Amino acid sequence: MTPAAATPGGPADLTAEILRNALCVAAEEAGIVVVRSAYSAFIVEGADAAAAILDARGRLVAHSLSTALMQCASLRGALPFLLAAHPPETMEPGDVFVLNDVYQGGIHANDLLVFRPVFVDGEPAYFTGTLIHVADLSGLSAGGMASDATDVFLEGLQLPPVRIATSAGLVDDLVRVLAANSRTPDRLVGDLRALVAGANVAARRLAEIIETHTPDGLARGIADYLAHTERRMRDGLARIPAGTRRASYTLDDGHTVRVAVTSDGAGALTVDFDGTDEQVPLPVNSGFSQTVGGVLYAVRCFVDPSLPMNEGCFAPVDIRLPRGTLVHCTRPFPGGGRFGTVAAAEEAVLSAIAPDGAAASGILQAFSVSGVRTPWLHMSFDLGGTGARPDGDGADATGALFGGGRNIVPQVEPVEARLPVRIEEVSLIPGSGGAGRHRGGLGTRTVLRVLDDARVDTRGDRLRRPPPGAA
Repeated sequence: MTPAAATPGGPADLTAEILRNALCVAAEEAGIVVVRSAYSAFIVEGADAAAAILDARGRLVAHSLSTALMQCASLRGALPFLLAAHPPETMEPGDVFVLNDVYQGGIHANDLLVFRPVFVDGEPAYFTGTLIHVADLSGLSAGGMASDATDVFLEGLQLPPVRIATSAGLVDDLVRVLAANSRTPDRLVGDLRALVAGANVAARRLAEIIETHTPDGLARGIADYLAHTERRMRDGLARIPAGTRRASYTLDDGHTVRVAVTSDGAGALTVDFDGTDEQVPLPVNSGFSQTVGGVLYAVRCFVDPSLPMNEGCFAPVDIRLPRGTLVHCTRPFPGGGRFGTVAAAEEAVLSAIAPDGAAASGILQAFSVSGVRTPWLHMSFDLGGTGARPDGDGADATGALFGGGRNIVPQVEPVEARLPVRIEEVSLIPGSGGAGRHRGGLGTRTVLRVLDDARVDTRGDRLRRPPPGAA
């Protein structure tokens, strides 16, 4: 199965392709199970779910189609902390673990990460992982979107890596604790069961792959797969001329992200955020995993978009995030309101590498509406457009680098059937792309009528400052 021994189009290549697709299908099936089993409308209707396969070294191997890069980065970033808290020799078949700690690779309180080890010869050799935004897990605002949180404790319940299930089933004591900390306990427990079910399905499929291809065959196939991706990634990055380029991006509130991008001219990058402003007691900081995801998103803009998203993409990029800054917050500073800061990191990297590019809107405007008298939650995004292109207008309503293209238009009928809201309008805004022979992409307008007492939280940026770029 090694490239040196394989004849292009021969049996070895065919076996490698079958194996790669089997891994991706295993992750995809897990993601489908999570979406179909979850209780929260945001997951069921928006497919806001992730599933992945990693090895015991913490390397990302494969993921489902619905998995965003920020979720890949979280699963990849959290696994080493799980292994530190629960060494492999303490794990048993059937164990399942859960965490959400933003300082240990998590995203924010409401994004639960679940891992299940897959054993080979009595030792954990691989891990299946699932991740979703659960209905509610305490905090100031239902859904974990509190725009006025000044520390992490106001964002929701914090979970270090803990065992949520064994071969005997869910750990009931922990499930009761989680349910007691949710405004919507039934939906939370349903979402949690969906996460565990997805991880279990992927584990079974991975065990079948191991039986078919043998443990050594799978290990060699994964090594070849990751190495092939890394070679393609380095080939793409080699087009960036050698040297160091600096850029910065300032958020509407005045906080600045600074970056120096150094290319060796041979396919390796160093992305250093030294000089970025310190973290603040406001929900604008980012956990390290989310900044890593944003940086890799920006870097991948310069390589083949068909490149598989696995560990081979991470290997050539050295990302340096100073602790205690906007891009790598530490306890107890809040990390849930990362949208603007991650977008700022992406824009700074893009500006450093390609300063003359026409900018997109760059950031989604996230909003949540949560019940006050009764527990319910609606979440959605508004997006701007991309910058004008040399040969045409920019793309409409797809201009967010962070999470762009996902759950842009909510499924109106299911939302209205489940929640006391009426979605009266979701439309493109005429003229919002600006003037010119080729205009920028149009932004969106959402008109929502709320039929119950509710709290509204929103997060975004670029209300005071325009996107960067020369065009």
